[in-house]
Amino acid sequence: MFNNSILNIKKRPYAYAELNGSNEYPSINGIAYFYKVQAGVLVSIKLKGLPLSDSICQKPIFAVHIHSGDSCTGNNTDPFANALTHYNPNNCNHPYHAGDLPPIFGADGLGFSAFLTNRFAAEDIIGKTLIIHSAPDDFTTQPSGNSGIKIACGVISS
Repeated sequence: MFNNSILNIKKRPYAYAELNGSNEYPSINGIAYFYKVQAGVLVSIKLKGLPLSDSICQKPIFAVHIHSGDSCTGNNTDPFANALTHYNPNNCNHPYHAGDLPPIFGADGLGFSAFLTNRFAAEDIIGKTLIIHSAPDDFTTQPSGNSGIKIACGVISS
């Protein structure tokens, strides 16, 4: 059973990432907060400017991953190439990388997610990158879940 002592979120976040879209998705921006709590890390992500879909049966779902790189820079084919690959300090198969996170469901260009994880400690992800992908993670395909292109990125800071 959850109680305030387990989640204790009445404090400032330990870390955060300001998320910005790629040149192809410049309207995306948001913030992610990482709180140290007794049970692990409480993560909260808020986004706006996400791509829309006209199809009622294709409402957008976006994969979210912590990547091992320390920069949201890239090249012509991958705007966030320097974010590198999923954060995976234990060399696990996907979707058991420490950086594999739950998806965000788009709602008229907005997105919100909050979840508890103990896959990593808050201090271990400082300097890493948080990536939003264009497609849902299938939680199967190696090495990254067939989650589409990187559309937004933020460096995790304390």
